Amino acid sequence: MTLSPLLADSSPARAEEFDLAAYLGRIGLDAPPPVSLEGLALLVRAHRMAIPFENLDIALGRGISLAPQAIFDKLVHRRRGGYCFEQNALFHRALAAMGFDGRPLMGRVWLGAQAGDVPPRTHQLELVTLDGRPWIADVGFGGSLTPPLPLAEGESEAGPDGVRFRLTRDPDHGWLLAHLGAPSYTEVTAEEAARWQPQYSFTEHPVFPVDMEMGNHWTSTRPGTRFTSLLMVHRITGDGFASLIGNRLRLRDARGTGEAMLETPAAFRRALADHFGMALDGEEATRLHAF
Repeated sequence: MTLSPLLADSSPARAEEFDLAAYLGRIGLDAPPPVSLEGLALLVRAHRMAIPFENLDIALGRGISLAPQAIFDKLVHRRRGGYCFEQNALFHRALAAMGFDGRPLMGRVWLGAQAGDVPPRTHQLELVTLDGRPWIADVGFGGSLTPPLPLAEGESEAGPDGVRFRLTRDPDHGWLLAHLGAPSYTEVTAEEAARWQPQYSFTEHPVFPVDMEMGNHWTSTRPGTRFTSLLMVHRITGDGFASLIGNRLRLRDARGTGEAMLETPAAFRRALADHFGMALDGEEATRLHAF
């Protein structure tokens, strides 16, 4: 049996093949942090602040490659963003290059799922073991910063935007991560923000490249999903966030929240550069603005 080139290239590359200096430069760090919880938390925050969550290549008809070098070129060299299968694959390789003990996990996204439906496994995250204790780390879920969380039932402290996270055991789906508050990438009512909302569930089962390939294919090609029918770009900042849903730009910082409709491709292109650090050409901006 012959594997497709995309699948054959999607197995993790060896740590020595990873350009750690280029990755650290991309996320604004001069040197690798210590292999510790503090170091892991620093990496998660630096990665999320530097590399946007986005799905623009789906709208551009390019598809999403999981080949390690394709991800590195896109997110590091070309300074683009990506979604979970790209972001956490890059993060996994970076962790290995720095000496962290990590492996990928797969999850089901319950946020926005219809009542009674069981969503597919379309989210990738990372399980990191520190001093014999497992932690989950995730740089690939857009919106509020999810800090490293111990793999145990309990709640986190509130983050900069006031959102808290909680892990509980789920009898059918392993672990369930929920949040309390108003995540920066969604608009929720006061009633919704005041109660715990399921975000995603996951198990500790081993994950293989084919599992991620299947999840990535479904996410990037299935008609009618958020990823194939809506443009999404998001980046956290030091005291807030920048979010682009369709042609609507929302910004929040210590001074408050503002929003604007991007009426022209030129405005769309300028917003991507100014708020997300992404340089697209005029033809790409025109296609995306009309999506």
